[in-house]
Amino acid sequence: MSEHEPVTAPDQLKPGHPRAARIGAAVSALILLTMIIGNHHGRIEDIFLIVGAGLLVLAIVGDWVLRRNGLR
Repeated sequence: MSEHEPVTAPDQLKPGHPRAARIGAAVSALILLTMIIGNHHGRIEDIFLIVGAGLLVLAIVGDWVLRRNGLR
């Protein structure tokens, strides 16, 4: 049974498009920040939008630091 399964190295199991993921995260952060402009009255929504966008930017910066130091 195992003779029909392909042999894969751990490097082959990495996600496919890291650059597209970084661009998607940046675009999503910008979209979240543009949602602040709206017809809502409370500031709780603004806080959640800013925190969400900040987490995405933090992930992008963390990925950049790891790639720069060669840890990824």
